[in-house]
Amino acid sequence: MVGAEELIASMDKSGVDQSVICGFPWSQPDFCSFHNAYLIACASRYPSRLIPFVSLLFSNPDWSAKELERTLKEGAMGVGEIAFYLDEMTAQDMDSMKPALSRMEERGIPFLLHTNEAIGHSYPGKGRTPLERFYELILSFPNLPVILAHWGGGLPFYELMPEVAKVMANVYYDTAASPFLYSKKIYAVAREIVGAEKILFGTDFPLISPGRYFKELEESSLSKEDREKILGLNFLRLIERRGPFA
Repeated sequence: MVGAEELIASMDKSGVDQSVICGFPWSQPDFCSFHNAYLIACASRYPSRLIPFVSLLFSNPDWSAKELERTLKEGAMGVGEIAFYLDEMTAQDMDSMKPALSRMEERGIPFLLHTNEAIGHSYPGKGRTPLERFYELILSFPNLPVILAHWGGGLPFYELMPEVAKVMANVYYDTAASPFLYSKKIYAVAREIVGAEKILFGTDFPLISPGRYFKELEESSLSKEDREKILGLNFLRLIERRGPFA
């Protein structure tokens, strides 16, 4: 983890105008509230630079519903990154969070979910939730803007199926940790399958600095127009879709 000042310094060095800032998926409400308050306070100090997403607890739906309302009124722009590291997300989890997720769906609040590939090397933070569970959530909330971190753990491939592509019309994929997971071919392959409009720039900073992604994007076969979409325009359009919080 880093503080706002370290992030702003890195942004200035890398030429990044704005960043989405996320908390850690704590298991206790007081930790989440404390972290959410810090993120919102940082965004208020740097209103033109930082965009706060807040954490909720699937294990505590009543608290989450209240925390969602509170943080939206204080300036939160989205929810996430929600991650299930030790245990998988269950159908019961999704059902218990239905009131909060429905409210987010109504107002177009982006929902960032941690996903990861099911095979390959093991590493800290590699969750156990099967990809079909995320698909079930998307089916249940078809109008909820969902951002699947780390290229969706391979889900973009399934958008080659017409029925899946239709269901996932409001799903986006971020590039966070891409250099640790995939070759730089992933950019052109994902663009070909889902379109550049559905790819969002993510870094997992401070794990990887933005410059490493910039180099991979420059070396990919993507056009300048597509790179500009990925590096910010897509996300700005997504944020503009949000409805009123009242």
